[in-house]
Amino acid sequence: MFGIQGRLTALFVVIVTLVLAISGTYAQYSLGHELEVSNQRLRQGVLTRLQTSLPSALWDLDKAKVDNIVAAEMLPPELVAIRVYDTSVGLFSGKLRNDAGGVVSIENDAPVAGAPVVADLAYRDSGAAGASLKPVIVGRVVVNFSRAQIDATLAAEVRRKVTEVLLLDLILVAALALSLRIVFEPLKQLRDGLFDLATRGSDEVEELADNRHDELGEVIRGFNAIQRRVKSIIARIREAEDEARKSAQETARALDDLRRTQESLLQAERLASLGGLVAGVAHEINTPVGIALTSASVLMEATEKVHQAIEGGNIKKSDIVRYVETAGESTRLIMNNAYRAAHLIHSFKQIAVDQVSEARRRFELRDYITEVVASLQPKLKKTHIHVTIACPPDIVLDSYPGALAQVITNLTLNCVEHAFEPDAEGTIAINVVQDGEWIEMQVVDNGKGIAPDMIDKVFDPFVTTRRGQGGTGLGLNIVFNLIAKQFGGNITVSSTLGHGASFVLRIPVVTPVDEAHPAAPAHPDGQLHA
Repeated sequence: MFGIQGRLTALFVVIVTLVLAISGTYAQYSLGHELEVSNQRLRQGVLTRLQTSLPSALWDLDKAKVDNIVAAEMLPPELVAIRVYDTSVGLFSGKLRNDAGGVVSIENDAPVAGAPVVADLAYRDSGAAGASLKPVIVGRVVVNFSRAQIDATLAAEVRRKVTEVLLLDLILVAALALSLRIVFEPLKQLRDGLFDLATRGSDEVEELADNRHDELGEVIRGFNAIQRRVKSIIARIREAEDEARKSAQETARALDDLRRTQESLLQAERLASLGGLVAGVAHEINTPVGIALTSASVLMEATEKVHQAIEGGNIKKSDIVRYVETAGESTRLIMNNAYRAAHLIHSFKQIAVDQVSEARRRFELRDYITEVVASLQPKLKKTHIHVTIACPPDIVLDSYPGALAQVITNLTLNCVEHAFEPDAEGTIAINVVQDGEWIEMQVVDNGKGIAPDMIDKVFDPFVTTRRGQGGTGLGLNIVFNLIAKQFGGNITVSSTLGHGASFVLRIPVVTPVDEAHPAAPAHPDGQLHA
């Protein structure tokens, strides 16, 4: 039989549902109107910006600039496609949003979904006297807008309103049920049981008596079942918390071990670089020192012969002339090779000291880059690669020369090892300009370039194309960490396969003292600016 509780519940549910339905209908209408107005403003804004920025680029036939403008306007999801037409060549540029949400270029004039809006592109030039000339129509732009966002928003609002109505109906039913006096005492019993369960330990709460055979008895039995379930859940939560704490401790230890391992690998890589530098210095100095030693031996032998001739009293003029010639040639060889060895030692000494220490000092950038490149000559002279340096002479850095030497060394040797085939001729250019309080350095080569699938991973640790051939994959990762953490700058890379690669790094003239280095402002095109 349909009781009073059911009839009251049904009546109140119908009234509340009807009121909420009317209110929701009005709110739905208002939301739709606001979305339409917002969409219209978006359309007008997009068309206005395109009509302002596209004509000059289209007049100059600057496709790259047109593509950038169109790509920038494709950010709102309401835009389906933007096509730019030139008056002479037809479709000049276009972008289309695919099903995955990405933006791709339009290669043909195929039909595009969405409502199209067409606008002319008028270019207004100024004459020599500054007078504004009559605008010239240089093309048109077709923009396709989608209503999917509006429809989705309205549908979501409908679902929200329906959910709200259902929740309010449920709340109303619960309120009516609680208003019946017949349930007050059992509800008090349930309340006390819930309070004990919430405030006391789960093991101390006893189950409620379930001797009733009506709906409230079912509620009490359900409460007891929930209480048993809660006890079980609490026990499992405690076990899970213990396991989580143990896992967190193990994870922390593993992270510390990983950090120590990474620091050891980076230190080993830097020491290996320093070892190569020392080996190169030893090899280079060995030749002039050997020649000087041989010349000194020849001179000593000639001197002993002359000395013996003098003591024997049979010295001749020809002996003296021959000795003078031998002495002159020997001293010339000794002086030249001693100077050569001294020059090598001077070039390598400061670089080696800087790489060993982490000292900070002021240094002239062009001379220091020259010394670093000179320290690489033992490796460079075995190749057909020429290194050029273009740096103003008046740039002085207050920074860490050892870290900078590591950066230049790793970038240069990375080009030598990866950009060119063995015995191939090539050029590595190191170009530097000063941009206010920042230094922008570009290391560019004319080698074979970087594969597209590797361009985003070149700074990752252990990523190398010479696995098993001596490559560790840490050289560029060390460069990235030094630039970002020690100098407070940034580094970017760009490459076209078959046409070389370009590494552009920006570091401050005065390296910040604190560890929180500011991020270097990167130029949009990632290139050097004079």
